Amino acid sequence: MPSTTLLQLENTIAAALEFNIKGPALSQTIQEKPLLNALRKKQKTFSGGRGAITKNVKFDYTTTIQGFEDLDTVTYSNPRNIKKASFSWKEIHAGLTVPFSELKVAGIIVNDSATGESTSKLSGRDAHVITDLLADKLDDMNEGWARSMNDALWKDGTADPKLPAGIMALIKPASSNATGSTGGISRVTNALWRNRTATFTYTAGQSNLITGLQAEIRQLKRYGGKPDLIVCGSEFLGRLEREIHAKGLYTQVGFAKNTDITIGAPVILGVGEFLYDPTLDSLAKHDGTGNQSLNCYILDTKAIGLHVLEGDDMKVHNPARPEDKYAIYKGMTWSGALAAWRLNSSGLYTAADGA
Repeated sequence: MPSTTLLQLENTIAAALEFNIKGPALSQTIQEKPLLNALRKKQKTFSGGRGAITKNVKFDYTTTIQGFEDLDTVTYSNPRNIKKASFSWKEIHAGLTVPFSELKVAGIIVNDSATGESTSKLSGRDAHVITDLLADKLDDMNEGWARSMNDALWKDGTADPKLPAGIMALIKPASSNATGSTGGISRVTNALWRNRTATFTYTAGQSNLITGLQAEIRQLKRYGGKPDLIVCGSEFLGRLEREIHAKGLYTQVGFAKNTDITIGAPVILGVGEFLYDPTLDSLAKHDGTGNQSLNCYILDTKAIGLHVLEGDDMKVHNPARPEDKYAIYKGMTWSGALAAWRLNSSGLYTAADGA
């Protein structure tokens, strides 16, 4: 058998062992990605430009009314209050390579040697192959892209400036909400160019989280915002559920008629549905201490959203192999940015320990 690395050999053996359960390799680590799914569903396209997505925003108004009589002198104003929010778009790539040697061990022959577009499965391979090795590698590429993109859309972009900055670059905790700038506009001098923040103290038997969130929703909608996505860590959800259960009404209605009464994501009337985002349980806080399992993000996806370059949204590439390498190459590219045109309709909320 051609020479191969230990890692490649272990992967091939795991996929080709005899007398084992056949079928796709069962992933043990795939998590739901509600933020990624929600943003991709509402993403918009753009047609290029000089490396940035821009939009004009306005905070102040100059013109006022003035009473007058007879020949009173009146004044005229010349409004100059437009500001430009600008977000740099980035190019990202995910790729894999599959040596022909690995595929041969798995009973697969590459017919099109240039790009690997055509392959054949050898007769008799079913006797020793339990997982389609090529399909597994392509699945790894898709899930790997989704995980990496999800992480990037949560983080602030400082770890790798070549990746798009995510939610943490836009939605700040109270400690840094009024510092720096976002999209080139100062958060220091423009109070309305900040997200909402609040900490609610959880105390058994009380409704601090519920009443606090209901009050915040009014403020998030105050300037025309339409918050429509709520994602939370497990500890925040746990405390919210305990408040709901403590104050909730339980009923036997539905059992006799076989009605679906499944308890799903928590819902608060006037606030919305609270979704669990597993990423928050492992994501570091803005200050790098602990994780965000006690945090909840309420987002206005009409004001904060993905913008992707038209024609380059997870575009698949099939590069021809180099003349001196017998391997298949697959690539996928995406170009875009997460941009915000209003911040005061989104918020970051924490469930703190109480008595």
